Amino acid sequence: MNIFQAVILAIIEGITEYLPVSSTGHMIIASSVMGIASNDFVKMFTVAIQFGAILSVIVLYWKRFIQSFDFYFKLAIAFIPAAVLGFLLNDYIDAMLENVIVVAFSLLLGGIILLFVDKWFENNDTHSEEVSYPKALVIGFFQVIAMIPGVSRSAATIIGGLSQKLSRKAAAEFSFFLAVPTMFAATAYKMLKYYLAGGFNANTHSSDLLLLLIGNIVAFLVAMLAIKGFINFLTKNGFKVFGYYRIGLGLFILLMHFMGYNLQIL
Repeated sequence: MNIFQAVILAIIEGITEYLPVSSTGHMIIASSVMGIASNDFVKMFTVAIQFGAILSVIVLYWKRFIQSFDFYFKLAIAFIPAAVLGFLLNDYIDAMLENVIVVAFSLLLGGIILLFVDKWFENNDTHSEEVSYPKALVIGFFQVIAMIPGVSRSAATIIGGLSQKLSRKAAAEFSFFLAVPTMFAATAYKMLKYYLAGGFNANTHSSDLLLLLIGNIVAFLVAMLAIKGFINFLTKNGFKVFGYYRIGLGLFILLMHFMGYNLQIL
């Protein structure tokens, strides 16, 4: 993987991580088009650049992160379901990650659901924007659904928030906040596995470290713009356009697969 490819993947990560469109589906297409060979470093890189995306949330919403310990307790409660079930079902999740068809159908089904989300929760903006402990736990169980590749962590948690009578803005923002412990845990785990497998040793190329640095900086900057733009778009236009986009992306992945293109999940 060269610098250009690393930048493209980081841009995709920054844009898609917080939008309800599935970063996995986009990584499949981008890596296949650019001919990026899947290896241990590339797999680690695509997860590690999430750290840059995490920082964008902390920088944009820094006041919320120093407001009270109650905020962290709610994030912890919402994080627990995915942490526990992710550990218990790790082998099944890894197996699904190798299946492009699972990703495509997850995109399609999720897209169809997003076409109706605005109608289902059209009165939510008149409700309270406060996230209680029970609401945080329910949103946490919705996040578990996103362990299926292609579902989109953002889509699952935002819909979870809407199901708890949160407004679009409040549901999206809590989804951003919940991404911090979730993505940090995933990034730390992936990097630890890479290290234990012999990565980051004396033979590590300086170019690999440079790619990681550039990737995180790009993901950070792009995610900042994506979050701001998404909140504004969502409050004015809703989810339907994301639904159509997901359906188109899912169909495109299926078409490429059945035409014989070698699609791979990094």
